[in-house]
Amino acid sequence: MWIALIVIALIILWVIFAYNGLVRKRMKVQNSWGQIDVQLQRRFDLIPNLVNCVKGYMEHEKDTLAKVTELRTSWANASSISEKVELDNQLSGALKTIMAVSEAYPDLKANQNFSELQEELRNTENKISYSRQFYNDSVTMYNTALLVFPTNLIASMFNFTAEKLFVAESEEARKNVKVDFGNN
Repeated sequence: MWIALIVIALIILWVIFAYNGLVRKRMKVQNSWGQIDVQLQRRFDLIPNLVNCVKGYMEHEKDTLAKVTELRTSWANASSISEKVELDNQLSGALKTIMAVSEAYPDLKANQNFSELQEELRNTENKISYSRQFYNDSVTMYNTALLVFPTNLIASMFNFTAEKLFVAESEEARKNVKVDFGNN
């Protein structure tokens, strides 16, 4: 009888440890998404300053500036991760356009405020990139735990569900970047 009680106690302890491990991994995934969210919000907070700085120089790029402003508003109203990922992808494209067009305006490139905003944006983009990588690592560890035996038994008993990785949504993001150091 004692052996049966010990075996039952060990099984119960294992279930508790496996469940708590899955919960910790799920919380790490949520925390890592929160870090992406914080950095994306920081980028969206920088945008009004960037738009105001380039407005006078980019008269013919009003559509791009309007798109950036619209995306910022949409970001504030987004409720799901997938919506925010899509808005992030769209914003990245619009910001690339602004930075590319700014190359045509030497006065803008020389503007101290624009340079500082550009540097802040570059730093934020690096943090976003790191946060995405950390998120994907966390999701991979969590999803793996959901699939491997014996924790998959606990995961299915308690309805743990897999999380999605943060992936490049557009074909443009997957293309190789062409760098040309030739004199124009």
